[in-house]
Amino acid sequence: MKLYYLPGACSMTPHTALEWIGQPYEAQAMSGDDTKQPDYLALNPLGTVPLLVDGDFTLTQNVAIVLYLDSLHPQARLFGSDTPQGRARAFRWLVFLNSDVHKSFSPLFHTPDYIQDEAVKQAMEASAHRQILRQLALADQQLATQDYLADDISVADVYLYVLLRWCHRIGLDYSSLPQLAPFYRRMGQNPGLQAVLAQEGLEP
Repeated sequence: MKLYYLPGACSMTPHTALEWIGQPYEAQAMSGDDTKQPDYLALNPLGTVPLLVDGDFTLTQNVAIVLYLDSLHPQARLFGSDTPQGRARAFRWLVFLNSDVHKSFSPLFHTPDYIQDEAVKQAMEASAHRQILRQLALADQQLATQDYLADDISVADVYLYVLLRWCHRIGLDYSSLPQLAPFYRRMGQNPGLQAVLAQEGLEP
C-alpha cells in the first residue's frame, strides 16, 4: 500500500490513519510540480493529493481513503468508536472539516488570476478569515466539554489539527477560541501524528 502526499497538506489525515493502523506501508512525498507529471496524472488525472494505491486499486479523496482504510482495519478505530452513533459523529465532523472548512482556505492559498486589484484581494482574505473563524467556533464549542470532536480521538481530529496548522501558516489568529490551542497541543502529543510530522519534515 502506497500513499502519495504533500507535506503539511490535508493528506496528513490518511497518512496518520496509516500510522494508527500499524501495518507496513509506503509514503511518497510529492511537490506541486510532481503532481502534474504524466506518470502521476496517469494514476490520478486530478493531479491532487492524497492518492492511495493498494495493489491495482487506486483511490483519491481524503474521506474515501479513510473510509477504505477503516473498512480494511476496523480494529484501528479510525473513527474513535465501535458504535454506529459514535462513528457517525466522527464522520460528521470529518465531512464538515473536509467539505466546508477546507474550502474556506482556498482564497488564501489560490487567489484567482483574474483578480488583480489589491484591495479586492485584501477584502477576499479578510472575508475568508472571518468565515474560517466562524466555522472553527463550532469545533471550539464542541471541545469545551471533551478532549476530541467525537467519542474519542479520530481522523476528524487529525483533519482539525491540519487546518489549525494552516492557520499558523497564514497568520490567522484563533486565540479568541480558547479550546483550540490546548487541542492543538494535545494532538501534537499523539505518537502516530508525531511520526507523520517527522516523516513529512514538519515541526509540531
